[in-house]
Amino acid sequence: MKKIYLDFAATSPVKPEVLKAMRPYFSEKFGNPSSVHYFGRQAKFVVEESRRIISQFLNCLPEEIIFTSGGTESDNLAIKGLINALILSFSLSHSSHSISSLENISGSVNRHAENDKFSRKPNNKFIPHIITSSFEHHAVLHTCRDLEKMGLAEVTYINPDRDGLIHVEDVKKAIKPNTALVSIMYVNNEIGTVQPIAEIAKIIHKFKIYFHTDAVQAVEYQNCEIRKLGVDMLSLSAHKFGGPKGVGILYLKKATPIHHQNIGGAQEFKLRAGTENVAAIVGMGKAIEILSEKRKTKNEKLLKLRNYFIDKVIKNIPDVRLNGLQKFRSPNNVNFSFKYIEGESILIHLDLAGVAASTGSACTSGSLEPSHVLLSIGLSEIDAHGSIRFTLGEATTKAEIDYTIKNLERIVKNLRKISPFTKK
Repeated sequence: MKKIYLDFAATSPVKPEVLKAMRPYFSEKFGNPSSVHYFGRQAKFVVEESRRIISQFLNCLPEEIIFTSGGTESDNLAIKGLINALILSFSLSHSSHSISSLENISGSVNRHAENDKFSRKPNNKFIPHIITSSFEHHAVLHTCRDLEKMGLAEVTYINPDRDGLIHVEDVKKAIKPNTALVSIMYVNNEIGTVQPIAEIAKIIHKFKIYFHTDAVQAVEYQNCEIRKLGVDMLSLSAHKFGGPKGVGILYLKKATPIHHQNIGGAQEFKLRAGTENVAAIVGMGKAIEILSEKRKTKNEKLLKLRNYFIDKVIKNIPDVRLNGLQKFRSPNNVNFSFKYIEGESILIHLDLAGVAASTGSACTSGSLEPSHVLLSIGLSEIDAHGSIRFTLGEATTKAEIDYTIKNLERIVKNLRKISPFTKK
C-alpha cells in the first residue's frame, strides 16, 4: 500500500543535511555552552553561529534572537513576558523601587522604561489590554485567556471575515487607551490564510503598541524579514521547515520590555534559563540555510499542486467548500468541508488508504470539539465537523495528489450513502 504524507503543517521530516549537521553535537562535541573550557567554547560558538544565520534570515540583530523549545514557548514568552514586564514596570514606578531594581527583578536586558506610556498612569492599578484574533493557535488563545482569568489583562478577540482574513480597520477599532499588545498570526495553521501583518504594524505603531506575530506556519513560505513586517516579536518553530522538534525562537526587538518565564540561569540574555539544546539549535540553523536557498522554487511548485488539488476536488465532489480564500493563502494549504459527513470518518478511511491528513491543528488532535478556526469564519458546528486539512510538502508529487483525490471521491461517496444527514 502507498504511504502518502499530506500533513506537513503538523510536522516535517528532518532533512538529511540537518541531521548530519546535528550528529556531532550529541556525543563528540558535547560541551555545555555556559562552560568556559574548550568543550564549552566549542558549543557556544555553534550556538552563536546559528543565532547569526537566523538573524540574517530575519534581517535583524543576532542579540534579538532568543532560543526556545518551540512555537508554543515562544508565544508564551512573548505575551506573558511583555504583559508581566509592563505590569511590573507600572507597579515599581508607583513605589520606591528604581528602574535598576526593576531590571534585577525582571531579568530583562531589554527595557523600554523611558517610553513606557503606562508607567505614568495616575491610578494605582494598571490592567493592560491585548488585541488578538479568535482563530489564533491555542498557544496564543490559551495564554491570553490565562491572563484574563488571573486578572492580569483584558483581551479583545477579533473575528476574521468569512474568507479567513483579519481586517486592519477591525484592529484599529479595537484599540483602547490601555492597549499594550496586538498578537495576530501571520499564516493561520488550519486554513492557511495569510494576514496583512505589515499593514497592521503601520497602524498600531502610531499608538506605540507592541506587536507580536506567530509565524510558525509562515516562515517556510512567506517573507519574514522583520523590516518588512514591522513586528516587535515573532515566533517560529524548527520542525515545521525540516529542522528537529523541540526548538524554536522568539525574535525580540531590542528595547522591547520582557519578563522572563524560565528562572534558574543567565542563558539567552537572562530571558530563558536552561542549558541550550545545542544539537537542535545547530539543526535549526542548517534548516534555515536550506530554506533560504530553496524557498522560491519550492513555493512555485507547491502553488501549482495546491491549485490543481483544489480545482479537481471542487469539480469532482459535490457539496464541498474550500475554507479560506484561495488567493491570500499559503501555497501548501488546502482545507475542505464536506457536507453531511464527519471529518474524522474521512480521516480514518484516508489513513486506511495510506493517506495521512488532519482535521485541523495537531495540537488539538483527539478533541471532539469543532474547530474554533472554522467556527470563527462562520461555519456551523456540523459543517466544521466535516472538515479535512491537507498540507503539502517539498516531496509531494502530482501522482500522490491524484491518488488522494481518487480515494477521497470514493470515501466521500460511500460515507454519504450511510450518513443520516445526507439529503435523500
